[in-house]
Amino acid sequence: QLQLVESGGGLVQPGGSLRLSCAASGFTLDHYAIGWFRQAPGKEREGVSCISSSDGSTYYANSVLGRFTISRDNAKNTVYLQMNGLKPEDTAVYYCAAEKYTDPHLLFRACTYLRPTDFGSWGQGTQVTVSS
Repeated sequence: QLQLVESGGGLVQPGGSLRLSCAASGFTLDHYAIGWFRQAPGKEREGVSCISSSDGSTYYANSVLGRFTISRDNAKNTVYLQMNGLKPEDTAVYYCAAEKYTDPHLLFRACTYLRPTDFGSWGQGTQVTVSS
């Protein structure tokens, strides 16, 4: 059974940093697109970043480019999201999600557009609050 578990959320002051982890179990991260999404109260879920488990290619939303870094540790079956320079508008519940794509073109599309409907397995989410 596929399972994703996020951790690392919390309360941080503006300008601070957090590192989120997404631990996968029940499957190995081979030929997967793994994405981070977030959802603030009253807003739609939006894509933040994505990584290919196959070649490590990374993708970012413009709103986090230069501040967030996604990485993977295939040996640990874990994906990380390092968040620096946090802003109050980054406050949201952060989710990781995964989908297997053996076709590299489809994986590229999933990570480029970061549409929640392109990802079938989801974690329960972790709250990130940026406030002074």
